[in-house]
Amino acid sequence: MHPIVVVMGVSGSGKTTVGQALADRLGVPFAEADEFHPPANIAKMSAGIALDDADRGPWLTAIAAWITEQAGRRGGVITCSALKRRYRDRLKAAAPGVHFLHLAGSQELIAARIGARKGHFMPPSLLDSQFAALEPLAPDEPGTVIDVTQTPEQIATTIAADLA
Repeated sequence: MHPIVVVMGVSGSGKTTVGQALADRLGVPFAEADEFHPPANIAKMSAGIALDDADRGPWLTAIAAWITEQAGRRGGVITCSALKRRYRDRLKAAAPGVHFLHLAGSQELIAARIGARKGHFMPPSLLDSQFAALEPLAPDEPGTVIDVTQTPEQIATTIAADLA
């Protein structure tokens, strides 16, 4: 079975940086979930409007398709906020062996990171809605919760060893 890791968490938690480092460590393809959003979703978020479940449906379908495709090849790492359990259940159903890596941190730390970020469509004003929607990874879900105060390399090293 080929590992599929979904790096999850609120915007600004470091999903892209950690995901790329982990994919490099594992020698598997990497995908950024933001690239799966249709233009209407990007426009909505850029305008400071939170997405609803209807907006997320096609996005989650596209991510699930990528997971299914990669599971049949050599595995992969993909980022996805996956804020709600039902979203994770949908992604988990795409292939056996999906592992969630929940990057967890305080709202204050994440807000500071978002404030320092340049050129991203996700405005800091939507962070409150992300924390409000977040259903943390439950003990019965396949995955790991890790503190984002560690460096991306430390996180990638820890998770790669756990998956080995």
